[in-house]
Amino acid sequence: MEESSYTGLPTSHLLGSVPAVITEENNTNKHVATDASMQVFPPNNGGGRGPGYQTLGSPAEVFEQQPANNWRGVFSISSYSQYFNVDTDVVLIRLISSLNPVAGDFFSKIDANPDLYGLIWISTTLVFVLASLGNLATYLMQKHADNSSSWTFDVSYMNVAACSIYGYAIVVPLAYYFFLQYMGSNASLIRFWCMWGYSLTIFIISSFLLIIPVEFLRWVIILLTGVASASFVALNLRSYMEGNELSVAIIAAFSLQIALAIFIKVWFFP
Repeated sequence: MEESSYTGLPTSHLLGSVPAVITEENNTNKHVATDASMQVFPPNNGGGRGPGYQTLGSPAEVFEQQPANNWRGVFSISSYSQYFNVDTDVVLIRLISSLNPVAGDFFSKIDANPDLYGLIWISTTLVFVLASLGNLATYLMQKHADNSSSWTFDVSYMNVAACSIYGYAIVVPLAYYFFLQYMGSNASLIRFWCMWGYSLTIFIISSFLLIIPVEFLRWVIILLTGVASASFVALNLRSYMEGNELSVAIIAAFSLQIALAIFIKVWFFP
């Protein structure tokens, strides 16, 4: 009786003992692993969604420039960064090309990499040059006519120069772009902005000559400048639109450049 009572005692806690195998129907449930998403460390920056882990097998999020022809890309600064990817040598070559009005090959030179650098900085330089030299020319003309009269700096020259030059350099190419698109011609707005921006280079040079207090010489200088700039624009437009009967558009572009030259003379160097 005592031996049978000892054998009934649990012995699994004793050293060297082998626990009995107990099969229970309640423990037969199998734990099946659900489909887990394996992750890669370190965590991937989730952009605007906050930090997160990069899922294995999924492509990493790569920052891409928004195309400028997409409405989201129009308001994205990164879309225009490629148009400022020019060095000093390229800009100098294009500045020199803009001073040669009879070549007509400007579009072929910028075809691989048109830039907006020239449009912005040439226009900005011309605004400050017209505002400052215009006041200086007025001072010289006034002192030349009457040395005893007083002279005051006209701040409105800056406002007029900014509105006229920026407006012309942006709106005129934009108008030509929509016009040529309407006429069924293949047009590039960036290339138009680039060409019209560089066409203003010669006005910066001539502005320094317009401070000469001789009215007849001033008119000769500004008319020659206008003809040179207008020829540069017209001949390059003709080569760009070769095969299309759009002579009216070329003549209009020539006339607009002449009108800009006359406006600069009348307003800033009266």
